[in-house]
Amino acid sequence: MATTDAVGAPPAVKSDLEAKKASAQQQIDPYNVAGEVDEQGNIKAIDYDRLIQEFGVQPLSEEHLRRFETVTGKKAHRLMRRKLFFSHRDFDKILDAYEQHGTFMLYTGRGPSSGSMHLGHTVPFLFTKELQEMFDVPLVIMMTDDEKYLYTRNKNEGHQKAGVAPEDFLDFAHENIKDILALGFDPKKTFIYTDYEYLGGHFYRNASEFESLVTFNQAAGAFGFGNSTNIGLIAYGAKQCVAAFPSSYPDLFGLKDYRGPDFPPEAKRRHKSLASIPTLIPCAIDQEPYFRILRDRCERMTDPHPKTSLILSKFLTALQGPGGKMSASDPNSAIFMSDTSSQIKNKINKHAFSGGRESLEEHRKLGGNPDVDVAFTYLSYFLEDDEELEDLAKRYRSGELLTGEMKQRCIAELQKFVTDFQERRKKVTDEVMREYMRPRKLEFGGNPSPTKPKAAANGDEGTASNGAAADGEKAAREDGRGTKGERKAAKLAEKKAQKLAQRPKDAEEGAGGT
Repeated sequence: MATTDAVGAPPAVKSDLEAKKASAQQQIDPYNVAGEVDEQGNIKAIDYDRLIQEFGVQPLSEEHLRRFETVTGKKAHRLMRRKLFFSHRDFDKILDAYEQHGTFMLYTGRGPSSGSMHLGHTVPFLFTKELQEMFDVPLVIMMTDDEKYLYTRNKNEGHQKAGVAPEDFLDFAHENIKDILALGFDPKKTFIYTDYEYLGGHFYRNASEFESLVTFNQAAGAFGFGNSTNIGLIAYGAKQCVAAFPSSYPDLFGLKDYRGPDFPPEAKRRHKSLASIPTLIPCAIDQEPYFRILRDRCERMTDPHPKTSLILSKFLTALQGPGGKMSASDPNSAIFMSDTSSQIKNKINKHAFSGGRESLEEHRKLGGNPDVDVAFTYLSYFLEDDEELEDLAKRYRSGELLTGEMKQRCIAELQKFVTDFQERRKKVTDEVMREYMRPRKLEFGGNPSPTKPKAAANGDEGTASNGAAADGEKAAREDGRGTKGERKAAKLAEKKAQKLAQRPKDAEEGAGGT
């Protein structure tokens, strides 16, 4: 990851030795994911223990899993049990907040760089969906179409490539939204938006204030920006940060999103109460630098917010093996959610890195290594049965199970998951998508029996969020948003979305259930 002392230094200043050394180091940040390269040019597996030290995050422990199960009354998700979500910031505090005060907001997102998500993109969303169901809390999903456009332009040194325009990334965002919704999110509790279509109002006010709290050197140190980085990309981080603030979304809590000067004092009091709601962000570890910057400034906002909590995942390994992640720009590195069963079979058989031995005789004698075997790695993400997964690893290590057999088990699991997904995806119409994207009051229950319920914004008992929401219903009605026809159409779309979310079991049915 870049450091501030390199900001602005012309490339010629660095010696060839320094450049070679830098290129060989493990690099993990929002724009780079690469394992260390050894002296022979081999890419090493990503060192997650090293990332824990470098980023200053905490490992997810067995104690955290026990605490999670105590608070929710449910078994921890397989991605937690297998430490694929492996580290955190203040995850214990979000559990305390839920237990004591009743609710929090979930926030995650996606940078739409292609028209179809791949298997790795589904991982944080499957996990987030499970958290939403367990805790019964509101969820916000941000589609960073603007950031992907700015990054693409910056990568090409500011020159417009044929076919690359903001509209292209907005189209990608809409297709990715349909992919996400096909995983089965509850329409009553979920708001999803694209930056190009939504930003403004209280969100933009928060972003503007946050921008004033971050210097160029601080942004450069976190993200590796230099003198050639366009100013749009440099400023973008503030948007991704304040997207974690419930106060950026008054509509979702039943309050009016004032976008003009008519902001009465009583409304300001109601809106301020949203700043007390904590947020949990499930995401991959490469996004952590954004939220490190966010946490350092939460309490410096005019309306201070509690520090956001994070639960961080490893990367789903590329087909070629450890040292990288699936990439939308390399079709042979990933299983896409639009791939056919035949394509999935061919990709696993031809490209999936094997932990097996050179020969059948050697494999039978010495056994294979499931820790580096890509087919086994994918099963560890998508196969629900812990006992079967353990048995596969044991038989592979002993040499009883061959590489081809491991791949066949992986192919069957992924084909079912992707095929089931594609059937649900067909039912996500533009109307269903727009219902999830409509700013509206979300319906969530949270903890039905908090031990220390906060005083509501209107002075009644309950959580601050529920109080603010109830207090704001009159303002929402007076706002008169939407004609009668628009409201009727929205209700019809909501019914369609509810039916989609209530499909047998859920999106993880194809992965063996939850």
